[in-house]
Amino acid sequence: MEKEELLNNLKEIFLKYNLTVSSAESCTGGLISSYLTDISGSSRFIFQNFVTYSNDAKIKFLNVKKETLDKYGAVSEQTAFEMGAGLKPYSIASVTTTGILGPTGGTKEKPVGLCYISLRYKDTIKVIKYISKKASGNIRYEIKKDIVEFALAEFLLFLKNILN
Repeated sequence: MEKEELLNNLKEIFLKYNLTVSSAESCTGGLISSYLTDISGSSRFIFQNFVTYSNDAKIKFLNVKKETLDKYGAVSEQTAFEMGAGLKPYSIASVTTTGILGPTGGTKEKPVGLCYISLRYKDTIKVIKYISKKASGNIRYEIKKDIVEFALAEFLLFLKNILN
């Protein structure tokens, strides 16, 4: 789905169901927020977006437990889940990302391009593991863009499945 069509479909869902939306981004560094604010009238549904790149920011703003970060790392299903849960006070629905863009920092267990995405509606949180197909060489923006477009497409499907 093209970016414009995806954003229009998200806007339609947000407005139809009177949703407030928040995002918390680590690896995508605000690109989800940028995409969402590309939607004309986005001030009607965006409540609060965060870039929580550091572990300290995840703890301070999203109530991610230090123990979770110490045990599983910032790039983990558990951290993504807690990031999503941490957005409950801000909005009805949310999307979060935490991952590894590279070109350094990847391991065999956690390769460059790995991202965990949490999707939330009220108390329902779904975490998706995604590995970007763009994960080769030093193309951080391409990996971010790929993750954001995947995350928002999944967010749309998630909301449609819950709300329809």
